[in-house]
Amino acid sequence: MKNIIKEYEGIILRYTHEEDLEFVINAERDIENARYVGQWSREDHINSFSNKDILHIIIEDAITFKSIGYIIMAGIENHNNSIEFKRFVICEKDKGFGKIALKLIKEYAFDELDANRLWLDVRHKNYRAQNVYKSQGFKEEGVLRECILYNESYESLIIMSMLKSEYIVKGW
Repeated sequence: MKNIIKEYEGIILRYTHEEDLEFVINAERDIENARYVGQWSREDHINSFSNKDILHIIIEDAITFKSIGYIIMAGIENHNNSIEFKRFVICEKDKGFGKIALKLIKEYAFDELDANRLWLDVRHKNYRAQNVYKSQGFKEEGVLRECILYNESYESLIIMSMLKSEYIVKGW
């Protein structure tokens, strides 16, 4: 019933199930994550399960089987083969889980979903995430200036991407 997508170096990527939603919503609303991640209702998450254009994925520790994060990807059916990270949340920070999960999701997106482009937006002040994405070969494309209203102030988003040709050449 776990529906494993990928597994590598102690990390499992598997499809999210309804019983995972308490973890997902708590992770999304956690003070460390909420300032950087959009907020969905339980219904929004449930609805995404039946949307063929969205993948909702749990990141799990392969030893303890504890959920340590989640990923939501959109554009799975995009005719331009451009897939977006809508959410990428790691709850166990500074342990390398994010880099491993990102490596697995890139492999899945490019090798199995045949993406030509994998892209994301990251809040301008989320330096930790920006550094992880850059270390994994993502390049900055531009800035959406003051496009997010958070705590009564506007924040900018940095658009980052990786192309399949970059993934193949660099071996990311």
